[in-house]
Amino acid sequence: MTTLIKGRIVKVLGDNIDTDVIIPGRYLTSMDPEELGKHALEPIVPEFHKLVTEDKNILVAGENFGCGSSREHAVIALKGAGVKAVIAESFARIFFRNAINSGLWVIECPGIKEAAKEGELVEVNPEEGIVKLESGKTLRVKPMDKQVMEILLAGGLIEYLKRKVA
Repeated sequence: MTTLIKGRIVKVLGDNIDTDVIIPGRYLTSMDPEELGKHALEPIVPEFHKLVTEDKNILVAGENFGCGSSREHAVIALKGAGVKAVIAESFARIFFRNAINSGLWVIECPGIKEAAKEGELVEVNPEEGIVKLESGKTLRVKPMDKQVMEILLAGGLIEYLKRKVA
């Protein structure tokens, strides 16, 4: 069975979006996804969570997305806002690992920032390594590792391990 990630692009962001921009430090007293989601990307896109809808839920960014501190809150805030996947030119490694562990799809796709447009439909086939945009552009990415796919499809590392132990 082929896994497809489909949605509309909710926002196209620039480079070096750090975890303090994704979720400002003053909100780190909560681990509630819904509460954190209300403040996701607040410093650069006030009311970001109101832009995310059931079908407009793919965030696009430039290079080094998620740099800065290793806070897991950043991933929780994006998921709490309703983001289904982040497609970026590149990711900070700790953010990338935190996203996979939490079940947030992260697709590293060089060229996406320039190719993607706000509101555009995007379809990702992580197994084949294909990112298709509504404009007709197709970008090739490294196919996702089978075990990483299994973790994401399970909803994160904890759920994946529960299934493996059961």
